[in-house]
Formats: sequence, structure tokens, C-alpha cells
Amino acid sequence: MSKVCILRIEGTNCELETFYAFKRLGAAAEIVHLKQLIGAVSERERRYLKDYDLLVIPGGFSSGDYIRAGAIFAARLRGSLGNEIDDFIENGNPVLGICNGFQVLVEMGLLPGFSDDKTKDKAIQQVALTTNDSARFECRPTLIKHENRGNCIFTRGIEKSSILKIPSAHAEGKFFIAEEKRETYIRLLEENDQIVFRYVDPAGNYAPYPWNPNGASYNIAGICNPEGTILGLMPHPERAFYASLDHEWMRASREGGQEGGGDGKMIFEAVLDYLRSR
Repeated sequence: MSKVCILRIEGTNCELETFYAFKRLGAAAEIVHLKQLIGAVSERERRYLKDYDLLVIPGGFSSGDYIRAGAIFAARLRGSLGNEIDDFIENGNPVLGICNGFQVLVEMGLLPGFSDDKTKDKAIQQVALTTNDSARFECRPTLIKHENRGNCIFTRGIEKSSILKIPSAHAEGKFFIAEEKRETYIRLLEENDQIVFRYVDPAGNYAPYPWNPNGASYNIAGICNPEGTILGLMPHPERAFYASLDHEWMRASREGGQEGGGDGKMIFEAVLDYLRSR
């Protein structure tokens, strides 16, 4: 049975929904506070990252999103668990960051994670998730097209170019690349098969606001690392685990729709399938 560590600190608020998403699929999920991993608790409550198969950083507003969204959480992780996280990833263990978790992974330099041409260093921040173009919190259903060609372990089994309906809720979700590196980094993301999801309209076209809720460069909603084992995305798949969680489900059910799995469920199923196959 796959062991899933869902990491929380003050301000995270989506850990319970994420816990149930994995639990309902048969995984041994556990909500773990950062203090438990760094030993700032009793021995009975102590946990070790190496004992888990998957690390998940859930959504929320870790440390109140002071400075920048995810910045404090990222600094605390890098400062207290940096070596353990590096070992965890080098061993092929996957990492999932949802919304605030995506922001944390970007701040840590784990995403996009390709080597900088000059430094050859993966542990530097290369992109950013910054304030939405609307300058307000955007909480809305979003449509995202699956762009990955098979590299990302979290979306294997999801048909390429299929459109998923997964809600977003964030104020700092704009995927941003500095202008002088934008063309190069987009090319690298495409060549490495790191683009996983892009925002689209109902016709499947890459469209501006409101379909792109934050103004993200290249309409990017989610990316993975070059190895495909780390995924960060802004929409919340745990909020689309069941079809009945969709805001239009009642209308769909009257038109013949049935209760079943939502689009977000496929992401959790895919990574658990990967873990079982290792």
C-alpha cells in the first residue's frame, strides 16, 4: 500500500480534502505537520520523509502568504529538510504541489527544474507564480487541456488534448517567466515535455481571461520537472474528485449524467498506479 505524506503548516487548508482523495483510492495517506518531519515534536509523533512514497504539498495560504505566496513555506522546507527532499526526489519518489503547493515548488526551484544555462544549478528559482492580472482573488471553474505526451507520471492514462474541468481558487497564480528568458524557457518546457496543463475555453482554444483566470504566460496551468516525477498545478483536483462536486452536476444529471468520478480523480489514480508499478 502506497504511503502518502500530505504536508501541512500554519495556513494550509486543503490537506483534508487531499487526504480523502488518496484514502478513497486505497492509499495509506497521512496528514503530517512540518514539525513532525524536523523533529520538533515528541518521539511518538516523529515522522521521517524517507518512510513515504509520495510527498504532497496541498493548497491554502501557508504562513499567510506573506512576502510572496509559498515563499516562507519554501524557505522553511529548504532550510530544514533540503537534503531529505533532494534524496527523496533522487530516489524517484514523486512530489505533487497543488495551488499553494505549486507556488512552494516554484519558490524552491524544484519546478521547472531544468538546469540554467549558466549555473547548471537546479536549486534556483527560474519562474514565478505572481499576482493575477485581475488583481483579485479568482475562484471559478476552469477548463484545462492535457498537453503532456507521456512524460508526467501524474497524467498517464489521461488522453492527450482532453479537457478537464477543475476549479481554481487563487490570487497569485499567474505563471510568469522573465521576458529575457521567456522564449528559451517555453522552448525548453515544450522540448522536455514538461507542460502538463494549459487553460482553454469550452471549444478547446487557448483563450484570455476569464478562461485563463490569472493571465499565465502561454496559458500554463501546470508543469512537471524534466523527469516527470514532480507536478505542480494551480487548479484543485481534490475539489473535482466526484462528478457531483461540479457546480453544474444537477443540470447534467437531469440530462442523463450519472454519479461517478470527477476529472480531478484521474490525477490521483495515475500517480498511485505509478507507485504500484515501481
